[in-house]
Amino acid sequence: MSLPDLIRAIEQADSPARLIAAVQSLVAVQSEAGIPTLIAVLGYNNPGAAMAAVSGLVNLGEVVVIPLLAQLDGYNYGARAYAIRALATIADPRALDVLLSAAETDFAPSVRRAAAKGLGHLHWQKLPAAEQQVAQEKALNTLFRIAQDPEWAIRYAAIVGLQALLATLNIQPSPQLASTDARSAALAQLAHLSQTEPDRAVQSRVAFAHHCLMHKISV
Repeated sequence: MSLPDLIRAIEQADSPARLIAAVQSLVAVQSEAGIPTLIAVLGYNNPGAAMAAVSGLVNLGEVVVIPLLAQLDGYNYGARAYAIRALATIADPRALDVLLSAAETDFAPSVRRAAAKGLGHLHWQKLPAAEQQVAQEKALNTLFRIAQDPEWAIRYAAIVGLQALLATLNIQPSPQLASTDARSAALAQLAHLSQTEPDRAVQSRVAFAHHCLMHKISV
């Protein structure tokens, strides 16, 4: 099947199952020319097709970051959640500002959770060295703020993001990017959260994150 045929099959699919199959076929060819169609699929009312599109976008890697950022859907929270999930998985730091905003202000909990987790896994080394410290501090501050969110699931996602981010800070080769004092302060805040968190599941996750970071245990 040619690429135009694959795209046409998505546009003309007349059942959920056929749509999923058509998206999977387009994903399989791994063509950059299919990016706009895969992004459009994120907004379809078909979770299976959307997840297949996310997988295809993630497999294409950094080349999809700018198109995804340019086409974030401000009205369809489902499409936005899938786009954030793709950006978070690709982990390109060009998505930092979008992830920061989504984690703190998006009205959809699924979007906020995906963004919070994504903030902890960005590939900071792809930023110029002079920009890394500021970017990491923004992510750290945002994650600590949303670790106080009224919604327990968002607090949980924030802790997952914090653990990943602090583990990255702990292995940075340059002390200018993440000082020992900054790490110590963050670990102290985690320890405090483990004592004040009201939800047992989140409290356990905080304690686990703190333990792993203190003992440099990878997860």
